[in-house]
Amino acid sequence: MELRHLRYFLAVAEEGHFGRAAERLNIVQPALSMQIKALETELGGPLFIRTSRRVELTEAGLLLQVEAKRTLDNVEHARLVVERSMRGETGRVRVGFAGNAVFSGILMKDMRSFHHAYPDAELLCQEMAPHLQSEAILSGTLDVGYMPDYQPEHNSALVYESVGEWERVVVMCSDHPLVAENKLTIDMLAHEPLILYSVDDVESHLVAGLHNLLGNKLHIAYRISSTLSVLAMAGAGLGIALVPAPLVQVAIPGIVYRVLDAPELSANLMMVSRINESSGAVLAYLGQVRKYKM
Repeated sequence: MELRHLRYFLAVAEEGHFGRAAERLNIVQPALSMQIKALETELGGPLFIRTSRRVELTEAGLLLQVEAKRTLDNVEHARLVVERSMRGETGRVRVGFAGNAVFSGILMKDMRSFHHAYPDAELLCQEMAPHLQSEAILSGTLDVGYMPDYQPEHNSALVYESVGEWERVVVMCSDHPLVAENKLTIDMLAHEPLILYSVDDVESHLVAGLHNLLGNKLHIAYRISSTLSVLAMAGAGLGIALVPAPLVQVAIPGIVYRVLDAPELSANLMMVSRINESSGAVLAYLGQVRKYKM
């Protein structure tokens, strides 16, 4: 039994006339009659009582009318569900992020834009170290990641898109001698105990840049894996920290931010995703974000 047979049958049942049903279906009446006859043969008996003026359903025809409507309704529902999923209107997008994505406001803007365009799709976000984000995206447990571009070589299975770049600022306790300076130079950091955010090799380019600029005057006192811990230790006077400029929005008692004149030490943010993405929701997220940033 084919779906078109059910559609033909319902058209005849609803019109009560082969001619009107054929016209509604945009086929010739003999072809419709042959299709209904083939259906009756397949089911083993008549579905209609034919008279000179109209046709009426047999008892078996009445049963088939109920089942045919249910079947076609289910088929239509399945079609709509799948189409919505493929358009990204439903489904789930799992987003990983590092601190800059939040402090810069980029993550919230992207998620808000997607949620506004696709309100029925589910969004999940999780703070995660950059190297763990890459692994999770490759393994399929994460869909999109926001992280600094810390890798010297990019994985060919991933797409890397720049979404932000900022200068570094210096963070220190409010009674630090350098607070008197409104703008710091890299030479002022010589021999100062530095507190750096560091997870594996995430800030390796920053360390390399500091080595090039300060040489043996560089003093890295702490490498911390939490942005808030970096700020807390700087506020406690254990050293000074270099952080991306968006963090100046984080107001913490006892902490002072100062501009650093060292553009070569800039921080960046990448949006990372799978190159062969197949999820409709994830593709919709990426498309919405890219359109939003144009």
